[in-house]
Amino acid sequence: MEIKRCGWSEKDDLYRKYHDEEWGKPVYDDQLIFELLVLESFQAGLSWYTILKKRPNFKKAFEDFNYKKIATYSDVKVEELLSDAGIIRNRLKILATINNAQKFQEVQKEFGNFSSYIWGFVGGKPIVNDPKTLQDVPATTEISDALAKNLKKRGFKFLGSTVVYAHMQATGMVNDHLVDCHCK
Repeated sequence: MEIKRCGWSEKDDLYRKYHDEEWGKPVYDDQLIFELLVLESFQAGLSWYTILKKRPNFKKAFEDFNYKKIATYSDVKVEELLSDAGIIRNRLKILATINNAQKFQEVQKEFGNFSSYIWGFVGGKPIVNDPKTLQDVPATTEISDALAKNLKKRGFKFLGSTVVYAHMQATGMVNDHLVDCHCK
């Protein structure tokens, strides 16, 4: 029997694995939440597939997405990252990652952890949508608008509503698996 998946995930095994094992599954671990924030911010203007292929390189370049270390990166480290062909070499996105690591820690201090803060926007539990087709899945929602606005107010960068909604999907804050998908 063939497994039914969301159509976007059928590109290859990398996409299928991500779809089946990660996308839409609730994430409460701050480290993984930060990793996905970084990857989503780098994805802006690019395909998610490009980012997934480069994910191991990002993980190495950004020291396993250790936000405490990233928050202290120097100009020398920025230049090193800009010369790393394994990642997206965009100065503004690299600087935003450093900035966001600093802001991430500020939110942790205020809320105890970043997970409590971000999950508060959905009442602590996933929003389960029932899209029948990919066209039924929105790019943004009122919640992603509010979260993006709040993140911007807190000084985060490269996290507009579309990026935030993709992050909400990636971390399972929203379950947008199609109704006939085996992950639903």
